[in-house]
Amino acid sequence: LSEIKADFLERNQECYSTSAPQSRSKSRYQSSTEKQSQPLAKNDSQSQNGFHKVWTLLLVLLICVPLLYVLWSGIQGGASSRRDAEILQEFRARMEKLKNTYQSQDPRLWRKARVSLEKRLNSSHVHLEPAILLLTAGQEAEKALRCLSNEIANAFASSQNATTISIDGVDKAVLDSDVVKLEVDTELSSGFSEGKKVAVVHRFESLPAGSTLIFYKYCDHENAAFKDVALVLTVLLDEQSLRKSLTFQEVEEKVRDFLWAKFTSSDVPSSYNGMDTDKLSGLWSRISHLVLPVWPEKGLPLEGCT
Repeated sequence: LSEIKADFLERNQECYSTSAPQSRSKSRYQSSTEKQSQPLAKNDSQSQNGFHKVWTLLLVLLICVPLLYVLWSGIQGGASSRRDAEILQEFRARMEKLKNTYQSQDPRLWRKARVSLEKRLNSSHVHLEPAILLLTAGQEAEKALRCLSNEIANAFASSQNATTISIDGVDKAVLDSDVVKLEVDTELSSGFSEGKKVAVVHRFESLPAGSTLIFYKYCDHENAAFKDVALVLTVLLDEQSLRKSLTFQEVEEKVRDFLWAKFTSSDVPSSYNGMDTDKLSGLWSRISHLVLPVWPEKGLPLEGCT
């Protein structure tokens, strides 16, 4: 029994000495693991915080950017509306002054011309086509026709702090049709590109017939080269006077027949080549938006216009 007991104590002592280092090693491993896990947990927490900050910033931007855009658009829209109102007021004042000066004209001329031109003075509206006015008169009202067309064009341009393009058909009457077409195209294109808002084409009937086809480009209903502008064309008829009893529709038909005879006659000079009835029909549909008669005026200056 004594030997068995001594042997048991010896084995128990060996077991204790073997397990103690393992326990200490395990303890050191757990301690090391805990120390390593602490920075990892800390880094994970920092990553989550950074992620939340980025999403918060994105959310703020998504809210603020559209809001700022709306506010800026409102400010710009308000400034644009005020500017449009000022331009419109200036234009109406100038037209009223002209009405008081040219007192012999039909009241409908002022109303129709003003309505047509005012549509191009609102910058907030999309302009699909330019304003086209065709003023016509008999020989006795040649002076009034030239002066009034200039004055209306100047009123439209000046109200927008712009200037006017002026083309005289008489000066180009004897030139080659292709040359005139190129000249007119250059004058209109460069003028409108520079910010001019209206063009006056005096004595449209005197232009070589083929050259007038360039107005397809500037007077088209859908694809005009410049849409926020106005063109004022004048036609001086061969007859001495226009009867005031004529309706505006009858005046329009008279101008159409006159241009047909002028541009398609077989005895016209060679410079009038390039026009036929189909082309003239297309041209007429583009320039006859608004045909207005002009009557003689008393008291106009011998030189220049009022």
